[in-house]
Amino acid sequence: MSREILLLVDALAREKNVTRDVVFGALESALASAMKKLYKEDVDIRVAIDRETGDHEAFRRWLVVPDEAGLQMPDQQTLLSEAREVVPNIELDEYIEEPLEPIEFGRIGAQAAKQVILQRIRDAEREQLLNDFLERGESIVSGTIKRMDKGDAIVEIGKVEARLPRSEMIPKENLRVGDRVRAYLKGIDRQARGQQIILSRATPLFIAQLFENEVPEIEQGLLELKGAARDPGVRAKIAVVAHDRRIDPIGTCVGMRGSRVQAVRNELGGEQVDIVLWSEDPAQFVIGALAPANVQSIVVDEDRHAMDVVVDEDNLAIAIGRSGQNVRLASELTGWQINIMTPDESQAKQEQEHSSLRQTFMSKLDVDQEVADILIEEGFTGLEEIAYVPIQELLEIEAFDEDTINELRNRARNALLTEAIAQEERVETAQDLLSLEGVTPELAAKLAEGQVLTRDDLADLSVDELIELTGIDEEQAKQLIVRARAHWFEQA
Repeated sequence: MSREILLLVDALAREKNVTRDVVFGALESALASAMKKLYKEDVDIRVAIDRETGDHEAFRRWLVVPDEAGLQMPDQQTLLSEAREVVPNIELDEYIEEPLEPIEFGRIGAQAAKQVILQRIRDAEREQLLNDFLERGESIVSGTIKRMDKGDAIVEIGKVEARLPRSEMIPKENLRVGDRVRAYLKGIDRQARGQQIILSRATPLFIAQLFENEVPEIEQGLLELKGAARDPGVRAKIAVVAHDRRIDPIGTCVGMRGSRVQAVRNELGGEQVDIVLWSEDPAQFVIGALAPANVQSIVVDEDRHAMDVVVDEDNLAIAIGRSGQNVRLASELTGWQINIMTPDESQAKQEQEHSSLRQTFMSKLDVDQEVADILIEEGFTGLEEIAYVPIQELLEIEAFDEDTINELRNRARNALLTEAIAQEERVETAQDLLSLEGVTPELAAKLAEGQVLTRDDLADLSVDELIELTGIDEEQAKQLIVRARAHWFEQA
């Protein structure tokens, strides 16, 4: 019997090109599975085969769990206190084992055992092929479409198969069985029963890697590709920067007579590619990303991570692009929210902001419109700046003397203190909201100001109402309302 096991292991290991340990493991699993069928209970069986002699031992075992946790699976678990009566120094997550009479291999349902062994070996073969493939370290792979599966393409790459989902194909491209295709290695799904390699032709990483393959200066470190954004099959933007002043980054990526960029476009079905010069200055980067539109002026809002970009009427359509494509891609590429507006719209927004700020200064500082306008013209955008900027900056305002400046600073600080006390009081009245995940004291204060004091008050709001009250984004508003309503369903 032991000799038969060793011969079987050696034969399967050679036939399937896997290690003897893999076959031993599969056989141990098959024997354990067969022995479990002798019990009515859901027991845990461990089988150990000696790698040298082929002799095997079998054990029934129980996992040691904390007494306070109780037995969730009585047939497979034992409490720590009971286990220590048998083995005094045993610890949690160890096993108590009881030897069993080994069963003869011939008494097992031979076919069932064989199926378990072969399945384990198939899994090991697939894992080995996957590891061999990954060791090649390729980001872009080429293969042949073997078949279509519910719109997805199954691509054969050497000895392995990969899946190119329909959602990761370039829209409108018509891939067929037998076509050669290149794609980006997007990820590995080791839990998948079928193809574990997932490909993409739509990701921005694909176009970035294509350029790295076409432009040797990138690999040499003379040029760096800083980012990419795509509307797959239609238009893309990439950002590049040169680390050698002698190199023109855009010209280098375009290539002689456009050869390099054309090679990338051909792979992407004619996708238009804008090559943008990256800049450390976010405003300059955004201006470049909006090309070919010409920008008149730009206002950066660091707090909202947004920019108001002013273009004239002639450039408005170009800046926005068809269906907002140009501004959307520029926003994705730069990571900034970009608001395109005309000079008239910018002027109207500025006047509205100035009007609101003027009212704040007049009411909180108890000053007239003339003083408020001087502060606005000098670039002050809130009470905090008046209260806490170095006094030297305020002294540089010609219209104010030192006494006036000191008075303005005191009034600003008193106004901020009053507001802080009021906010603390609002937060105090909204304690029920603070226990809700995602509600900060600042958010609770805003809600309390709008008479939203409890979870039920918040749960009754619509998403639009919550956004208007607090200024948070739509996704955050949806999540907060769902959390606020959760206790309704728990009670039900």
